[in-house]
Amino acid sequence: MDSELADTSSQADAWEAAADETSGASSLSKPATIYDVARRAGVSHQTVSRFLKGYQGIRPATRDKVVSALDQLGYRPNLTARSLKSGRSHRIAALTHEINQIGPSRIVQGASTAARQAGYLLDIIALDMGDPAAIQEALDLAAQLDVAGVLALASTDEMAEAFQHTDFRVPVVFATEVSDSVAGQPSELTSAGFPALISHLRDLGHERILHIAGPATWSAARNRTQAFDLALSASGLLPVGQVSGDWSASSGYRAIRDAPHLFGATAVVASNDQMALGAILALTEAGLRVPDDVSVTGIDDIPEAAFFRPPLTTLRLDFEEAGAIAVDKLLSSIEEIPRPTSDPSRMAPLIVRESTAPART
Repeated sequence: MDSELADTSSQADAWEAAADETSGASSLSKPATIYDVARRAGVSHQTVSRFLKGYQGIRPATRDKVVSALDQLGYRPNLTARSLKSGRSHRIAALTHEINQIGPSRIVQGASTAARQAGYLLDIIALDMGDPAAIQEALDLAAQLDVAGVLALASTDEMAEAFQHTDFRVPVVFATEVSDSVAGQPSELTSAGFPALISHLRDLGHERILHIAGPATWSAARNRTQAFDLALSASGLLPVGQVSGDWSASSGYRAIRDAPHLFGATAVVASNDQMALGAILALTEAGLRVPDDVSVTGIDDIPEAAFFRPPLTTLRLDFEEAGAIAVDKLLSSIEEIPRPTSDPSRMAPLIVRESTAPART
C-alpha cells in the first residue's frame, strides 16, 4: 500500500514538474505556471503555492500582488496532479436555479472566481424549478460526482427543502444572497443597509413609506422585508402598507398601479431595482412626479440603476463577495483551514441618486 501511495505522489510530482518546465515558453502557446505567477508578482513560487493552498499568514499587499498576477496570466492549476498528491478532488459543484436573476448569477460569478483563485474548479449545475423530476435527477447526479464539496444556492423554500433531503456525502454550504446563512453573521441588510436607507428617507421628511415586497417563497424576499420592518420600527415609523411583486419590473408596475392612492405614502421602497423601475412608470402614468411627489428606492444597484429616469437611489449588494464568502466557508470545511471573513457592514452601502427628494408638504 505504501509503495502505491509513493508511486501516486511521484506521478503527481512529475506532472507538476512537466507543467513547470513550460515557464520559459511563450504565454501564447503554453499555460502559465506558479513560476510565471511568482515572477509577475515579484514573490517566490513557494509564496504562490501557499496562497493557492489557502495559507493565511501572507501579508495583504503580497496577497494582492499574487491575485493580480493570477488574473493577468489567466493561471489554471493542474487539478489532476494536485488531486493525486492530496487524494482529494479539486472540483466544487454549484447547484443553482433562476440563473437569469441578478443575485444568483452574480453569486455564482463571485464563487467561481474565488474557487479558481484557491485552485478549485466550479462545476455549475442549473436546476429547472418547474420540473421536480428533473430537479431530483440533477441532485442525484450531483451526489455521485467526484467533488470536494457542494455550494447550494437555495433561493426558494422548494430548493432549500430539496437540497436538505439530498445526501451529498461531502461538505455543503447553503447560500442565499447577502445573508446570515452565508456569512454566519447578522444580515447586512439588517445591520447596515436598511437602517441607512430609512434614515435617508426620514431625514428627507418621509414618514409614510410603502413597501413593495418580493415573492414570499424566496428567502431573500423575506430577509429584505424583515430588514425593512426592523429599520422602520427602529426609526419610530409604521408602514402604511405593503404590496408584492415577483422581482420583475412588470410586477412592480402592477403593484403600484393597483395600490389604492398609494395608501397615502410619500415614498416607495421596492425590494429590488427592477420592481422600482416598474413602480416609477406606474407613478408617472398616474400623473405623479418622481421624486417631487413620491420618492422611490430599490435594492441591488443593478448596472442600469444609474440610467433610470430619474437615476435610482438604492442599496448596493455585493453579490460577488457573498459568493466568495460562501466558497471560503466551504473550503474551510473541506481543508479544515480557517479562512478570513468579510465585514458585512460594507456589503450593503446606500447609493443616493436622484429618485429621492424631500417629502411634499
